[in-house]
Amino acid sequence: MQRLARLLILLPLLPAAAVAGLPAARLQALIDAAQPGQRLLLPAGHYSGRLLIDKALVIDGRGSVTIDGEGHGDVIRVRAADVTLSGLEIVRSGFDLTAMNAGIFVERQAARVRILDNRLDRVAFGIWLDACVDAEVRGNRIHGDPGVRSQDRGNGIHLYAVTGAVIANNEVSETRDGIYIDTSNGNRLEDNLLHDLRYGIHYMYSYSNLVAGNHTRNTRTGYALMQSKYLTVRNNVSENDGNYGILMNYIVHSEISGNRVLGTRAGRGFVTGGEAVAGAEGKALFIYNSQFNRIHHNLFQDADIGIHLTAGSEDNEIYGNAFIDNRVQVKYVASRPQEWSREGTGNYWSDYLGWDLNADGRGDKPYEPNDAVDLLLWKYPLARVLFSSPAVETLRWVQQQFPVLKPQGVRDSHPLMAPPAELRS
Repeated sequence: MQRLARLLILLPLLPAAAVAGLPAARLQALIDAAQPGQRLLLPAGHYSGRLLIDKALVIDGRGSVTIDGEGHGDVIRVRAADVTLSGLEIVRSGFDLTAMNAGIFVERQAARVRILDNRLDRVAFGIWLDACVDAEVRGNRIHGDPGVRSQDRGNGIHLYAVTGAVIANNEVSETRDGIYIDTSNGNRLEDNLLHDLRYGIHYMYSYSNLVAGNHTRNTRTGYALMQSKYLTVRNNVSENDGNYGILMNYIVHSEISGNRVLGTRAGRGFVTGGEAVAGAEGKALFIYNSQFNRIHHNLFQDADIGIHLTAGSEDNEIYGNAFIDNRVQVKYVASRPQEWSREGTGNYWSDYLGWDLNADGRGDKPYEPNDAVDLLLWKYPLARVLFSSPAVETLRWVQQQFPVLKPQGVRDSHPLMAPPAELRS
């Protein structure tokens, strides 16, 4: 009896969420009764159920309102233009990916929606923007459900056929992809932190987008850029990602500049069940069938492979970059030579052994990273056991004496003697 009496004394001091969930219908009634354009300050508490917002409202939870979807459908669905949601904690959406269950689902007629400073946890998709215009998603923290397999999770922020959106200063973790963009043009992704994911940022079929100041960490691929045009990807960081820091697949007429890709190694990145993902390749920059891009003033450091080009990835301008302490700096054999300098400016290579007699900051002999031995080792990895053998050294000597035997590849005619100033630690 004494223990029960003490509990009854303490109950009024506990927050509403710890005592019992309130029905979300109470909040829905407030929303239904509000006038369009009204600012609605929600009463504190833990509410169970789902909400529909079908008029222009500013809804503020002030950090003290939790809405629990109880594992069914979308927690909040926005069906009207000029809605603002802020200061809410949104938990436990449904996990039907076919139905696109989300913490917040924004329908196409909901123009100019603003989703600010909310927390989302154990949701399938975090925030789904469906063909709406001029959305602002800023300052949210989105966490998936680590108890669900990576491939069965939704994305943190998902854009489909969206234009004019600003996605900024969000943190996303343990969803499938951090930010996924499909058929969406003219959007800005800025200053987001994306970690413990499959892909940090994933682009598909999207044009004229800006990706700037983002930071990915512990992903399988930091920036997966696919089938897109006119992207500006600048001043981003990829740190300790696994397969690829930046992946370019069918990317054309885009600019990749000022990015720092650090520590892309096989076995690093997102793991499931404590095991590294099989097939991680550790490439700081992988370019597949991508042409007419400008790739300049990026840092690629401490990767298994600094840059790998394949499948006709020619006619790109690559200059002013720094390739530092990568196990293999370049992996590339082409049908014709590729010159990686522009107007007398090449790239910095930490393994360059040339000299600079006239002290102009450029090496006096070209940098050519790959030879026939490299090609042999790429085709037959087991041949690495012969890497230091007299036969390999003889092969390298022969191709130096008879250059006709050397495969076509990369040539940097003006290698830098030091990294560009903006890339130095």
